[in-house]
Amino acid sequence: MDLFSSMQAYGHEQLLLSHDPSCGYFGVIAIHDTTLGPALGGTRFWHYDSAEEAITDALRLSRGMTYKSAVAGINLGGGKSVIVGDNKRVDREALFRAHGRFVETLGGRYITAEDIGTSPADMEHIKLETDHVAGLLGLSGDPSPVTAYGVYVGIKAAARVRWGSDSLAGKTVVVQGAGKVAYHLCLHLHAEGVRLLVTDIDQQKVKRLVQETGAGAVAPEAIYDQPADIYAPCALGATINDDTLSRLKVEIIAGGANNQLAENRHGDQLEALGILYAPDYVINGGGVINVYGELNRWPTERAQKKAGEIYDTLLRIFEIARREGIPTYQAADRLAEQRIAAVAGLDKMWMGRTT
Repeated sequence: MDLFSSMQAYGHEQLLLSHDPSCGYFGVIAIHDTTLGPALGGTRFWHYDSAEEAITDALRLSRGMTYKSAVAGINLGGGKSVIVGDNKRVDREALFRAHGRFVETLGGRYITAEDIGTSPADMEHIKLETDHVAGLLGLSGDPSPVTAYGVYVGIKAAARVRWGSDSLAGKTVVVQGAGKVAYHLCLHLHAEGVRLLVTDIDQQKVKRLVQETGAGAVAPEAIYDQPADIYAPCALGATINDDTLSRLKVEIIAGGANNQLAENRHGDQLEALGILYAPDYVINGGGVINVYGELNRWPTERAQKKAGEIYDTLLRIFEIARREGIPTYQAADRLAEQRIAAVAGLDKMWMGRTT
């Protein structure tokens, strides 16, 4: 893997590879763009098959964070970090303190938070080594409820464009994943009278949703073959790919996962198939909004209200796509890039001396 070529291809500012042999820590921190503010992005703890896979994931996810913050209208750049290993590991303090020390070396250019495989308790360990961490216990904590709310209103916006009404009553939604975001999303959908089909590799999580929402359980690989109105990917990325596109029997794809398109061409294919796609980093922007709220000491209600604006942002993106005849993922990129360019182009101001 040519690291410099990969950074150049994605437009990254910085890539940090770190190792602490005392606790078996291997980490990657990717900073994509800091035009709008310090790079924010969660720490993902995952078992990767190779260093190349871990680095590529960090690069892709951090770029998505730049665009996510830009579209959400908040003053943050994009970053991401991954820790390579078994996220079921029990002895976590030294590992996350090591991670915090490497975050601290960046001097505030990067702020971390919770992501897949990590928790608010892990963030508390990081906090012992750096102040550049959010998602702490007693503050915003778990961003999943706000993320899920943003996904929920985003699904309603997509429904309005596709069917002329944002009511979801009587619709069938297949939800891939039964983790924290998916759980809260399913509660919202169930309350509106949606028929749910859910899957996850963790059968206990599926069982909980079945018991609480009456959802139907589906085997993980069978989820793509279920006739439904909406597919909501809420697990890992790249589930819209060459294999699944021919199997999906839905009219809308709108969910909480990151990097849902395996490649951009799959977004083009969705457009050709007439499937309305809600760009992932737009609809799942509630998490970064929640963390931004913590950094600025917003009350929870304000963060959720801000996440509710995802509804109107998606309507704007769908309109850009319709008007300009482009796929929705391109319309979202265009909106994000316009904001970044506008801020980058502002003239510098002389502020005078403060002493």
